[in-house]
Amino acid sequence: MSQKHLKEAFISNLNGTSLLEISLGLSLPPLCLLCRGLLLILYHLRYGKPLSSRRYSLLLDFLVLVSPLLFSCTVLSPIMFFMPTIIAAFCAGIFSKIYSQRKHETRVPFRQIVKDFQKAYLDPEYIPAITVFRVYVNVLTSIGILAVDFPQYPRRYAKAETYGTGVMDLGVGAFIFGNALVCPEVRQKSCVTQPKFSNLARQFFSIWPLIFLGFGRLLSVKSIEYHEHTSEYGVHWNFFFTLAFVRLAASLLLAIFPKNKSWIVAINLAVLYQLILNTTSLKTFILHGSDGRDTRVGFLNANREGLLSLFGYLAIYMASVQAGLWLLKRRNSVKGWIEAARFLLLTVLVLFVFLHVSQAYADPVSRRMANLSYCVWVVAHCLTFFICFVATDLALVFTKLLVKGSSVPCCWNVVKPPNTGTKRETEAVPVRTEGKLSHICLISAINKNQLLFFLLANVMTGTVNILIDTIHSKTAFTLCILHLYMFFNCLIMYILHAKNIVLKFW
Repeated sequence: MSQKHLKEAFISNLNGTSLLEISLGLSLPPLCLLCRGLLLILYHLRYGKPLSSRRYSLLLDFLVLVSPLLFSCTVLSPIMFFMPTIIAAFCAGIFSKIYSQRKHETRVPFRQIVKDFQKAYLDPEYIPAITVFRVYVNVLTSIGILAVDFPQYPRRYAKAETYGTGVMDLGVGAFIFGNALVCPEVRQKSCVTQPKFSNLARQFFSIWPLIFLGFGRLLSVKSIEYHEHTSEYGVHWNFFFTLAFVRLAASLLLAIFPKNKSWIVAINLAVLYQLILNTTSLKTFILHGSDGRDTRVGFLNANREGLLSLFGYLAIYMASVQAGLWLLKRRNSVKGWIEAARFLLLTVLVLFVFLHVSQAYADPVSRRMANLSYCVWVVAHCLTFFICFVATDLALVFTKLLVKGSSVPCCWNVVKPPNTGTKRETEAVPVRTEGKLSHICLISAINKNQLLFFLLANVMTGTVNILIDTIHSKTAFTLCILHLYMFFNCLIMYILHAKNIVLKFW
């Protein structure tokens, strides 16, 4: 077999992993974020000032926020079930050290600290969990697209061929979910009246970079005969096209239907699409082509997975719009966000019950078709991921109350109680982080140029695969390459952020 066919076989015919392993894996990024925050607070406690060195900030962020994820999806994957416990124990040790080392004059009873925490007011104009969620989806995707080509990356984490729940299967849906959380329809204030189709016109202009990148990827892959998984999207289709068309179709639906009813649109789309899959020959067509022999003759046959999965991804997008609208309701207290987390947790439990029913009576999870079970699975896990980040933020707020003056980037700030005499707003702003950080942060750096980060990761992945025989790489070499690849991507984002450069002009 040629090198191209070897690599294609290496990432094909896989079946994914268990829902439990994926759920445990989702707890790692929030725990890494908690660990980074606790280390910064401990540094402030010991030296009386925040960590101000940009060089050490980048090094700390990379070693704590990124490097553990690289190890957990390669050499430490056999003990994945113990990884959350190990990191959580380390965080508990740091917290214990912070609590025991507080200055004598600042000591107050623990019960009083808990009361102060429950009464604390948070900056209502900023929801750090949304920013961190979107950045970490990008980071995990960037790790996965290169790591999957190395033998140290477990095959169960890669995308499943037809049915199954691989980590990378979730990544695709989570990318769609994260984009919808901050789409124009969500960020637009409800009190602002605009023409009904203004957002649709804006999306026509804003998706052209995705179309351009889609054609760029198509031409480059075909010209250099780069290995590709045909049953993922088809012969000519790719994820850039999916993201562009989903955004455009969602803007059209949101111009027709009330955006606060987008959850109804999402349910109808997903259920109707599943009914058509089960009652017609559409499922057979997606899996085996029009002649039943996996033909790729004609544009629809060649790209059937990418074109028909748009319905499922559109349902995920619309569900995320509803989630975004609910999350941006103004909550300015710890108590308010604890109640919100409880509601989200209840929603997740309902979704997992429905997922069990859907898999038993409709169809197992299939990213290839983006069926009903896949849509429910993605939304449930994305909300779980978000809840973990909210819990992390609240834990860091509690710890900051122990050490006066301490700060953690991309975390809530405790503010003065709101003036009850003024009229309260109804929505918050999700992603504005500039001006709220005491020093540069890798998360805010990636957040500033997310599309560039994703594009750079794709280019670097292609470059590494062209230059290196990834399939036969040794463990030490693999870890070195993955760390250099991610560090280079992060360093570019960090430099751009330090110079306040945003490469977006559309």
